[in-house]
Amino acid sequence: MRCEIFSIRIKGKDDTSLNSLFRLRRRDAKGLSAPYFWEEILNDKVLSVSGLNVAFRATDQEGRIAWTPVVNDVSFDIDAHETMALVGESGSGKSVTSLAIMGLLDPRKARVSGTIHFGGKSLLDLADWQMRTIRGNEIGMIFQEPMTSLNPVYTIGKQVREVLVEHRGLSREAADAEVVRLFDRVRIPAAKSRLKDYPHNFSGGMRQRVLIAMALACNPKLLIADEPTTALDVTIQAQIVELIKELQAETGMSVLFITHDMGVVAEVADSTTVMYKGNVVEAGPTAEIFAAQKHPYSRALLSAVPRLGSMTGIAQPMRFAIVDKATGATSVGTEMKNTVGADTAPILEVANLVKRFDIRAGLLRKVVARVHGVENVSFDVRAGETLSLVGESGCGKTTTGQAILRLREPDGGKVLFRGTDLSTLDAARMRSMRTEIQMIFQDPYASLNPRIRIADTLAEPILTHKLGDRSFARARVAELMERVGLSPDMANRFPHEFSGGQRQRISIARALAVNPKLIVADEAVSALDVSIKAQVVNLLLDLQEQLGLAYVFISHDMAVVERVSHRVAIMYLGEIVEIGPRSAIFENPQHPYTRRLLSAVPIADPARRHIKRPVSSEEIRSPVRDVSYQPPTRSYREVSPGHLVQDFEGEWAMSA
Repeated sequence: MRCEIFSIRIKGKDDTSLNSLFRLRRRDAKGLSAPYFWEEILNDKVLSVSGLNVAFRATDQEGRIAWTPVVNDVSFDIDAHETMALVGESGSGKSVTSLAIMGLLDPRKARVSGTIHFGGKSLLDLADWQMRTIRGNEIGMIFQEPMTSLNPVYTIGKQVREVLVEHRGLSREAADAEVVRLFDRVRIPAAKSRLKDYPHNFSGGMRQRVLIAMALACNPKLLIADEPTTALDVTIQAQIVELIKELQAETGMSVLFITHDMGVVAEVADSTTVMYKGNVVEAGPTAEIFAAQKHPYSRALLSAVPRLGSMTGIAQPMRFAIVDKATGATSVGTEMKNTVGADTAPILEVANLVKRFDIRAGLLRKVVARVHGVENVSFDVRAGETLSLVGESGCGKTTTGQAILRLREPDGGKVLFRGTDLSTLDAARMRSMRTEIQMIFQDPYASLNPRIRIADTLAEPILTHKLGDRSFARARVAELMERVGLSPDMANRFPHEFSGGQRQRISIARALAVNPKLIVADEAVSALDVSIKAQVVNLLLDLQEQLGLAYVFISHDMAVVERVSHRVAIMYLGEIVEIGPRSAIFENPQHPYTRRLLSAVPIADPARRHIKRPVSSEEIRSPVRDVSYQPPTRSYREVSPGHLVQDFEGEWAMSA
C-alpha cells in the first residue's frame, strides 16, 4: 500500500486559518478510486526556532579567518495569533535572530545552524528563490529605521505596489487600488493623494505606517517587527503600538515584536523571551516575567524602566535603582538632596526668544515661507536646577537649546546668563562664555571625532581656553574619566572602541572639562538602552548634587523627565504651552497637549494589555508659515504658584 500526502489549510467560520495541519491519505491499491481518510497532526506553532546559532566571519591581525558567535543555542516557539516579544539591549542578538529567520544574512559572512520551521517548511534548508516566495508573502517584516528602509528616489506608491505585483501577481491598476486600501487600513490620511509622494514627504510616524502597510500587503501569517517604535516620539509610538494590535485582531496573524522597551512589551506581548549576549536567559508568559523575574538581567531591564507617576509625593529628583546584570545585586534608588537656591537670582534668563528659518525657492532664491522654529519662548533656570523642555520632534526644543548657546543666532528676544546679555557679545567673548555654558549632544558617536583619541578630545577645550598646560590637562583628563565612571587608562582609545553608553559618558566628561555652570543636555539619553539610560541619568544627578550644575534637559521621554526635573516646560510648534513645577505638570496637567503626551506613555503593566487606550491619531502640525504670517499674542493663566498654562482656543478648546 502506498500513501500520497497532501498539505491543505482549513478555514474556520470566520475565514481565519485553523491551527491544525491535516494530511489527506489515499490508499492506492486499485488506483484513483481508492478511498481517502484524514489524519490530523496537532501543530499550533506558526514558527519554531530550535538551537539557532549564528556566527560572523572576522579576520584577526595576522589575516586568519575566525568565526565570532553572536547568537547561541536560541530556541522559542510562536503560536497562532500570539505576540511574542524578543527583548534585550543592543548587541544581545535580537535583530540577528530575526534576520536569520528571514534568510537575510550573507552566507559568505555569516554561519547559521540549528532549525527554523515555519508552515511545515525548514527555512534553513530552502534555496534563496524559495525564501523569496516566503519573504513578504508569508512572513512580513517591519524594519527599525523607516527612512533607510524606504528607497528615497521612488514614490511610496511604487514601493508598496512592487510587493503586490511580485507576490500576488496584480496588475498595476489593481495594485494601486490595493495600495490605497492598505494605506486606509494603516490610517494614512488622504491615502489616494499620497501615492506619488516620496519618503521625505512623510513624517517618521507616517513612514513607519507605510512599512507596516508593505509588510501586511500579502496577509502574512507572521509579522516580524524589529524595534518599530524605538525612533518615534511617544505619541507616535503609542499610535503604532495600537495600530499593530488592531491589525493583529483583524487578521489573526502572529507577531514577533523585537524591542528593548519593557513598557512596550507590557502593552503588546503574550509571551516574552529575554536575550543577553546572544543567549536566551529567560522566557515565559509576559505577566509572569513582570511579576517575578528569575534572571538578574531581566530584573535589571525592569528596574531601569521609568514608571510614570512613580514620583508622586517625592519633592526632589530621584536616582534609578540599578541591578547588576550578572549577580542581581541591587542599588536602591534614592531621592537627591535639594540643590536649588530658591532665593537666588536665576543663572539663565530667556525672554521672548525667537528663531525662524527662511524657505527660499525660484531662480532668485526668494523667501517664500518661513519655519517658525521658536516663537516668544521665555523661562529661567536657577543654579542647581533642572528645567526640562519636553515635546515631540519639530516642536523647537533643540533649536531653543542651540539658540541659548548662539549655535544658531536668535532672530529676537534676549538670553541673559548671570546677568550678561549673550546677544551683545562678539565671537571671541562668546567663545569664552561657552566655558560656563556647555552642551551634550544627542548622538555621542557623531559628536566625537573618530580620528582623535579620547585623551586629546577631553584635553582640547582645556588647552583651547588656556585653562592649564599639557601636564594639567593630562591630570584633568584622568580626573574627568574617573568622575564619569570610566578608567583613566581608557582615554587612549578611539571613540569606536567604546559602547554607546560609554561614549555618552565621554561626551559628559567633555562638557565638564571647562567647569561649566550650566549644561544643555539635548536628548542626552534618548538613544541609549534602558539600563544604560538609567546609569547616565544617575550620573547627571550625582554631578548636579556634587557640582551644583544647572541643566536644561531636552527630551521627549516623559517618564525620564519626571525622574530628573525640578520644573518642566511643554513645547508645541515652537511655543511653551505649559510650564511649572514637575509635580504640578505631571499631577495636574492643564493643557490638552500636555495631557496627550502623558496619556501616550507606555504603562509597564501586562494586566492592562487588553485595555484599549484613548490614543490621538493626530500628528504635530507643520511650523511652516507664509511670509506675511504674524504669530498671535499669547496669554497665560496661573493655575498654582509657578504653574502657567497658555490660554487655548480653536482645536485645543474642542479637545480639552
